[in-house]
Formats: sequence, C-alpha cells, structure tokens
Amino acid sequence: MTILDGFRLDGKVAIVTGASSGLGVAFATALAEAGADVVLAARRVAGLEATRSLVEEAGRRAIAVATDVTDPAACTQAVERAVDELGKVDVLVNNAGVGTAVPATRETPEEFRAVVDVNVLGAYWMAQACGRVMPPGSSIVNIGSVLGSTTGGLPQAAYCTSKAAILGLTRDLAQQWTGRKGIRVNTIAPGFFATEMTDAYPPSYIDTIVDTRVPAGRIGRLEECAAAVVFLASDAASYISGAHLAVDGGLLTT
Repeated sequence: MTILDGFRLDGKVAIVTGASSGLGVAFATALAEAGADVVLAARRVAGLEATRSLVEEAGRRAIAVATDVTDPAACTQAVERAVDELGKVDVLVNNAGVGTAVPATRETPEEFRAVVDVNVLGAYWMAQACGRVMPPGSSIVNIGSVLGSTTGGLPQAAYCTSKAAILGLTRDLAQQWTGRKGIRVNTIAPGFFATEMTDAYPPSYIDTIVDTRVPAGRIGRLEECAAAVVFLASDAASYISGAHLAVDGGLLTT
C-alpha cells in the first residue's frame, strides 16, 4: 500500500450530521469522493436531497435520514438505518451545530440550553450510538470551532462554551475507546468559512477578523476543511486520537 492509499475510504460507511448545508455538504461530498458511502443526517430533510445527489454523482451510495441529534432515540435510529441499509458504520462526522450571539446578561436559559443541547449533547448522543456498533479501525471526527479556544469579539457565551466542551468530550472518548474499541476520536476546529452561520455576521466583522487575526489573509474554502475531515477519517491518521486540529488559516496563533 502506498502512502496515498491510506487516504482512501473505499468500502467505508460514514455518517455526517448537519449534512443539509455548508460544511456538512462539503464533508459528505469529500468523503464520497474518497470512496465512502454516506448517511446524510439532518433535521431539514429537504436539503439532504441535494447533498444526496452530490454523493451519488461521486459514484457512492447515499441515504438521507431525518435526524434531530438532541433526541437520543433519533440518533440510534439513524445508526440503525445505516447498518440496515449500508451494512455498518466506520466514520462519524459530528457536524450538526447552531450558534447565537446574545449578550450574557440578556441570554435566556432556553437560548443557552438550545445551543448546548445541539452542539454538545447532540454530538454525544451520536457518538454513543455509533460507538456501540463501530468496528475497530473506525473514526469519529467532532467538528468544534476556534471559538472553543478563543473569542471572536461577539457575545457568544453559549457557542464558545459548547465548542470548548467538544474538546473535553473528544479527549475522554479517545481515552475510553481508542484502546478498548479501536475507535479513534478527534476534533477539527474550523476558523471562518463561508457558511450559513458566517453569512449571519456583518460583512465588516468578517473583514476585521481576517485583517487582524488570520495570517492567511482570507476566510477558508469549504474543501480545505473537508480535506482535514477525510484525513482524520482515513487510515492515514491511524495513530492520531484525542487530537485537536485547527483549520483556521493560523487564527489561533494570533
């Protein structure tokens, strides 16, 4: 096997949550291009059809599953669909997420809990369901954020808290599962990419972040983050577990 063969995902089955838009679409497409069949999970089923077309255009099988990751039973059902229809689960990309920007003195308990419920508990329920069926050699890639390690100048206590929690979740699951189950668990921390979430920011905010805090001098391209997901999902990363990989143009160095 050559070094490049290690990056292939032929014969693998991957689940991508939040696969109806943004980075989720890029992740699903890249995994398919690397050879994986893909289970597309999201609350917005209509958006999944377009993603399914992209996976099938890459020559791979895809199934779309309506999944609310805040519901443990729904997570289990998504995994059962994957096993029933595609035979197994080798890769989980925990991408589903939401964000808010609310001043801390005005944020309601419901607003804060809603972010944590999706970003932290949803990632855990999906990992738990997959961890029960994944064979040795499998990989979980949790999608965190640079805002789990720094702040961005906006009032985002709930979002920053949730993404910091993903780092702790990753470390613990890696410790529990890497040796005992052969399941690697890692975090990718994206910087600023053109997604629905960043579209909600004022253009001047993104420009300022790029000018003052991103040494690369631009926001990221979706395929640049997707390449990191493919790497961590593949056997090329077989000795990497519990890691935190920032894909941020150098933002965390500033």
